[in-house]
Order: sequence, then C-alpha cells, then structure tokens
Amino acid sequence: MATALKLPSRLHHTAYVARNLEATRQFYEEVIGLPLIATWCESDELFGAVRTYCHCFFGLADGGALAFFQFAEGGDQTLFGPRMPETPFHHIALKVDRETQQGIERRLEAAGYKPPRTYVLEHGYCRSVYVTDPDGMICEFTLDDPRVEAINREQVGKAHAELRRWLAGDHTSNNTYR
Repeated sequence: MATALKLPSRLHHTAYVARNLEATRQFYEEVIGLPLIATWCESDELFGAVRTYCHCFFGLADGGALAFFQFAEGGDQTLFGPRMPETPFHHIALKVDRETQQGIERRLEAAGYKPPRTYVLEHGYCRSVYVTDPDGMICEFTLDDPRVEAINREQVGKAHAELRRWLAGDHTSNNTYR
C-alpha cells in the first residue's frame, strides 16, 4: 500500500531584502496591519564573509510570517538585493476575509496609495487587491469567492487535464467565473 505524501503544514515565512526596514515596518505594520513579531539582529559567516544584518518578521494569522532583511554593510545590501522584477507576475498573495481586505483598502487610500501602486482585479473565483511595497514587491490580498470549496473541488479534478490541454496549444480560457 502506498503511503500518502505528507504536505508541509503552512508557510513558515518568506524572506526578502529591504532597503529601509523602517519604511518596510511602516508599510507592513501600519498600512497593511501585520504586526512586527520578531526582530533578529545577527552576524553570521555567509557565502565567504561575515555578514551583519537585521531580520524582521511580520506575523500572519496562521503563524507564518513575511520576513525582511537589511544589511549593515552597503556592499552586502547591494549584493543580496532587493531586485524586484518589473512584472506583476512575480508577487506574494495572502488570503484575507472581506473585513480584512476592506480594512487594507481603506488604509492604503488613507496612506495615499493610488494606481498604479495599487489596483483591484476581479478574477471571478477571487477578488484581489494588489499593492507595491516600498521596495517594489507586489503584494496581493485575495478574498476567495463564497463558492471556493466547490470551485476548488472542480479544479483539482481537472487540473492535470487542463494543463495538458494548454501545453498542447489549446489556450481557450476555462475561467467560467468571471
């Protein structure tokens, strides 16, 4: 009998380099509403040199976190980032409920965030608010459609067939929820 794969339980954290941790803190804590839950100030031998850095974690409801580094030395800062690609297809998406999404939208507006730094897409299966952070990373705050469980059951049942169809050249949209 085959043993089922055990999946990771949740995202522990995802990490990025910030140019200015105070601007990052203000954005994620004061505008978005993620609490600063840990700040680690460290020096480690990494990649052939001692690197001194600060590492801040902003908490998510499930216990995961968004983490950001800033290096003490300019050379390390330049070497390790941030280098955000100029594309909306490289971003982090966080699941939110309606109240949380509305609160984020209100705080973004109050903080002066306007298009193109923030925009909304109605995907049909979800509603997404996108915003660009102080370092150019795009963050998406996603509210699932109320039918999400049925939609997910339908998608998982045909995911492989839909991928094969698309890769074979049939690029017809299968999003019937828009």
